[in-house]
Amino acid sequence: MRSPLLVILAGGASSRLWPLEEKSLIKFMGRPLLSLQLERFAQLGMREAVIVANPENEALIRPVFEALPDITGEIVIQPKPIGMGDALLKVRPYLEQHGNRPIYVTQVHDITDVALHQQMLTAYQSGVAAAYLAGYRVQEYFPGGYLEVTDSGQITNMVEKPGAGNEPSDLVNIVAHIHTDALALLGQVQAEYDRPEQSDDHYERAMAVLMADRLFQVVPYEGRWQAIKFPWHVLDAMHHFLGQIDGQFVSPEATIEDGVLIKGNVVIEPGARLFHGATVVGPAYIGQNAIVGNGALVRDSMVGARSVVGYVTEVARSYMAEGVHTHAGQVLDSVLDDDVNFSATCTTANLRIDQGNVWSAVKGQRMDTGRDKFGLVAGKRAFIGVNVMTMPGTKIGRDAEIGPTTVISEDVPDNTRVWVKQTQQMKDIKQ
Repeated sequence: MRSPLLVILAGGASSRLWPLEEKSLIKFMGRPLLSLQLERFAQLGMREAVIVANPENEALIRPVFEALPDITGEIVIQPKPIGMGDALLKVRPYLEQHGNRPIYVTQVHDITDVALHQQMLTAYQSGVAAAYLAGYRVQEYFPGGYLEVTDSGQITNMVEKPGAGNEPSDLVNIVAHIHTDALALLGQVQAEYDRPEQSDDHYERAMAVLMADRLFQVVPYEGRWQAIKFPWHVLDAMHHFLGQIDGQFVSPEATIEDGVLIKGNVVIEPGARLFHGATVVGPAYIGQNAIVGNGALVRDSMVGARSVVGYVTEVARSYMAEGVHTHAGQVLDSVLDDDVNFSATCTTANLRIDQGNVWSAVKGQRMDTGRDKFGLVAGKRAFIGVNVMTMPGTKIGRDAEIGPTTVISEDVPDNTRVWVKQTQQMKDIKQ
């Protein structure tokens, strides 16, 4: 049976991720998320893909896509992020040119175990349904779309955010969908856009119509599922990939000085240098040409290429992207994007006094992160001066500058300078 055409949706806006940027290009284990996802599908035998990008990220995504030798296909553009249905309609010209075929629809920012995709492909290859939808089994209420299913696993309806106690099943819809007749699906999606309704659930409405006379089958899934929607989800995704390290992989081209302690599951890339007295406790990843200085501690963290964990700095449960510089500070449960400067004696406070969940603002609305420890998120090229302290859940925008000794207790926008204005008093102590 012919493998379905892989359709990866990567054109949605990443505004909820601020101050971080394009989610498909966030690097884990030194590679963009999109590259990791595509490689995994190629290993499952899916060698043809269409990626739906947007005008802003297309030029960034293209070299990542073209660098993978085992996958061919095309990048199509969704001009505006106006719904999943509209994104799928951008695939129609490719299908009309290359022939109708089954499609496997996924989102680049949904991270699952490879077992999910194996289960989906097995169901498709052995079944007779018109479509196969992954259903994530939950133990408590989840604010998402639920699948209404029969005892035989046939999906009869999709119910969006039914409210606690009103769930039609314990299966939440994940965007891992195989449709055996792509053009029939897209025809119905277009029909929904031709209706006067203004809601953006055209794809879901199209599937609801098709379910009336075609078999839609659920593929239950109970493994890990992490969607990157908000900045703190980068930490969850990081732990997913760190959890896949099994053993110690220290490049012979890395420099490990005497007196360095390496414990647990660790990857240390070529060109990395660990100075005397440094400690790395796994799971941990140290990228190419990164430095872990004298007396520094890295644990349960990723340190990107060319980043510097300076003298006696502690990096715990944190994500450092590429080119980050730290010195004699504490980076705790935090995300530092490319080229952030985290100056001497800076600290990211990560725990509330009452030890409750940390809240953080997203597009002006305060949200419960679900994390009892969460520090700082700093955007690209943010410069944080000496002895700065950031309160739990705060974010510093791209190219922002924080002056020395400042306490940051609220989000700082992009391209903004913040400092403390002091009045200096002098008096003769002999008077």
